[in-house]
Amino acid sequence: MSGRPPRAGLLVTPGAGASRDQPSLVAIEEALRDDGVAVDRMDFPYRLAGRKAPDRPPVLLASVRAGAVALAERTELPAERLFLGGRSLGGRMCSLAVADGLPAAGLVLVSYPLHPAGKPESLRVEHFPRITVPCLFVSGTRDSFGTPDELQAHTASIPGPVHHVWIEGGDHGLRGKDAAVAEAVRTWLLERLGDGLD
Repeated sequence: MSGRPPRAGLLVTPGAGASRDQPSLVAIEEALRDDGVAVDRMDFPYRLAGRKAPDRPPVLLASVRAGAVALAERTELPAERLFLGGRSLGGRMCSLAVADGLPAAGLVLVSYPLHPAGKPESLRVEHFPRITVPCLFVSGTRDSFGTPDELQAHTASIPGPVHHVWIEGGDHGLRGKDAAVAEAVRTWLLERLGDGLD
């Protein structure tokens, strides 16, 4: 990014089995490098401690809130110019934090885990009606954690504007699809910034 102040910020968080260096998160940062969007990739505490099992949700949510504050302080941007999100578990935690009142300009949710693989009855959507900010969902058409039909049906309960991008043939890991994921995020973010934010 150039020496000019950023016009927006994006906090991205990894999935349960990955770190801040997850390839798709790196690709998102690189895709936005010349667009005036400051990207912070963060790790959760369990990853920093060298553990594999994720922390309990209160710890994860506290980390998201701390990451958002750090990004705001670093960029000197107000909350209405900060987007939050990430992959799978990370994105879900960001959506829960925003549903619980953390201010944000929007949510970027890659491979949102609508339910555990093979357990479509165990839905993770109870907070959707409390999300009022714009949301981007980027998911593979073969994601076992939520089919396109399931995602479209349940995200209809989100009051804020919802946009879906489907990565053809992609599974939950979206391996080999980093460029497509990054371009989907970049396109949506720049469209949002053109809607009166810049």
